[in-house]
Amino acid sequence: MIYGAMKFSIGGSLKLAFRPWVEGLENIPERGPAILASNHLSFSDSFFLPAVLDRKVTFIAKAEYFTSPGVKGKLTAAFFKGVGQLPVDRSGARGAGEAAIKAGIQVVESGGLFGIYPEGTRSPDGRLYRGKPGGLARVALATGAPVIPVAMIDTEKIQPPGQVMPKLMRPGIRIGKPLDFSRYQGMDGDRFILRSVTDEVMYEIMKLSGQEYVDIYATAAKRQLADEAKAKAEEAKRQRKQAAAGDENGTERSGA
Repeated sequence: MIYGAMKFSIGGSLKLAFRPWVEGLENIPERGPAILASNHLSFSDSFFLPAVLDRKVTFIAKAEYFTSPGVKGKLTAAFFKGVGQLPVDRSGARGAGEAAIKAGIQVVESGGLFGIYPEGTRSPDGRLYRGKPGGLARVALATGAPVIPVAMIDTEKIQPPGQVMPKLMRPGIRIGKPLDFSRYQGMDGDRFILRSVTDEVMYEIMKLSGQEYVDIYATAAKRQLADEAKAKAEEAKRQRKQAAAGDENGTERSGA
């Protein structure tokens, strides 16, 4: 009931305000389990995709969103539950990875739609990055459920980092045909199979999205960009110090 009410209010508002276009809705089964594997451009991806579907899509979210104290914490928890987010405990030896896989398997085995971002994090620059071979492939091979590739289009342009007010524009969603990996079911312990399955899904997402593909992980790209930004900031600071020292020397010479 909570999900239905939140979907009606949030989903209806999103569709009215942004008018997202969608292709391939016929590829979403009316009933039964499936895994929706999407590129990840924006925080809003987890809201736009469910907004255009008739069925509930369950994504995972940090458990902290559901356990924060106070009125604000309760409202946050109600919101995330209402939009189909599932809490995942990040504690333990292998952290969120194992918890997310178990949660995904439970959703799929109960006949639901499980949404996952194989890149593991949002793209830092709009390009498509290498898929991580853990979550997606392991859930697919453990359950035999079909994997449906999804491409979010232009969602990163609606509210770029640092921009407070979202830009009213039409994002798009392309939904591809289901991929059947049931022939590999039970082989989720084979890392070569996991990589093969993940790469096949990422290739389909690339075709749907039209994004440039980068064969490194998005997390590594983010670290690279952060290091470059830090190096530029330090170089700018060094140059300012040199310029200030030059000005001081020039002033001293003039005074002399």
